Amino acid sequence: MTSEKGDKLGNPTVRLTAIFYIAIGIAEVGYFAIESFTAPPHILVLGFLSLITAYTIFTMKKWALLLVVALFFVGITFGAATLLNSITLQTFGGAILFHIALIAYMIILLIVSIYIVTKRESFN
Repeated sequence: MTSEKGDKLGNPTVRLTAIFYIAIGIAEVGYFAIESFTAPPHILVLGFLSLITAYTIFTMKKWALLLVVALFFVGITFGAATLLNSITLQTFGGAILFHIALIAYMIILLIVSIYIVTKRESFN
């Protein structure tokens, strides 16, 4: 016999959303560590919040929805501000890959957030 929570976690899309937040969290915390802790501290906070959100999605906690919505607004703002700064104020000649990665991050964040919000009844 399997539990209802196990069935929900067996959903591959829920696992992919949690893996997305784990990957983003590791990337942000890793970037902060690589920069010898001189990177802006909000990147570290975003990384830890992403890891906590991944845990709440894996465990199907009710407050995962709150974290997902909060990280959506903060992540979109972070991505858009960084992209705007990179395009207008900086002179990153070969930063097209960076720009594409930021745009992909914002699009995937939108898709994942919409998915979790639509599946909010699944979280206990």
